[in-house]
Amino acid sequence: MTVEISYIGVATTIININGVRFLTDPCFDVPQKYDMGIAVLEKTIDPSIKINELPPIDAILLSHEDHPDNLDTSGRTLLHGRHVFTTMDGAKNLAGNPGVLGMKPWEKTTIELQGQKFIITATPCVHLDGGEVVGFVIETESLGKGSNGKPNVVYFTGDTIYLPELKKIKEQYNVKAALCNVGVATVPANENHPEPYKITMDGKDAAVLANDLDANFIIPLHFEAWSHFAQNEDALKKDLQDSGVMDKVIWLPKNGKSVNIF
Repeated sequence: MTVEISYIGVATTIININGVRFLTDPCFDVPQKYDMGIAVLEKTIDPSIKINELPPIDAILLSHEDHPDNLDTSGRTLLHGRHVFTTMDGAKNLAGNPGVLGMKPWEKTTIELQGQKFIITATPCVHLDGGEVVGFVIETESLGKGSNGKPNVVYFTGDTIYLPELKKIKEQYNVKAALCNVGVATVPANENHPEPYKITMDGKDAAVLANDLDANFIIPLHFEAWSHFAQNEDALKKDLQDSGVMDKVIWLPKNGKSVNIF
């Protein structure tokens, strides 16, 4: 059994489990600005792997389809004809792609990929007001079980603030690796929020979540390449160091090279 992860940029990774490749939040556009109405978002860094350099992808884990730092114009070209797991709203908005499945938080689905059975569980997220987001737990027999009899899994948080409800993941699973979207993405003040508010975790939040789940490894994502992220890499490292979890942190190389996680 091998689990390898390659970092492409922001929240875009390849999770390779025994040769089955899951692509998370596909973004492959060149640096540019996106006018979102409430704010202009600017991407500042190219992806480490170009879209035409991707290896074969078996399934896509799409936390939400309506923000360009999670699914951009180039990333959309990868959806058609592939298995895509996303939100219920996302499935409606991507209805022209027959392989898209919308999932509610805590809903499970089973899929066979390259002769291996995977159970995908959608997990709750709270992000921008009024939007739907889900994270994902990946379970398969080859990942084995812990001494407690619970399945070993890989967890991708999606874009979310810290949620105590996510402690429920530990009730069902042993989290071997938690891919955490951090970066403290923020939203300007509005009629519902008199002050700017964060819609993704900071390093301290990620540390608390990882401790809640007793995760073996923490893999930070979603902390660079966009101007609206309020916490840069140095501040993120300080948070993780101050929280006493740095020995669990795996920093994926920014050149797209895969890392054997376990």
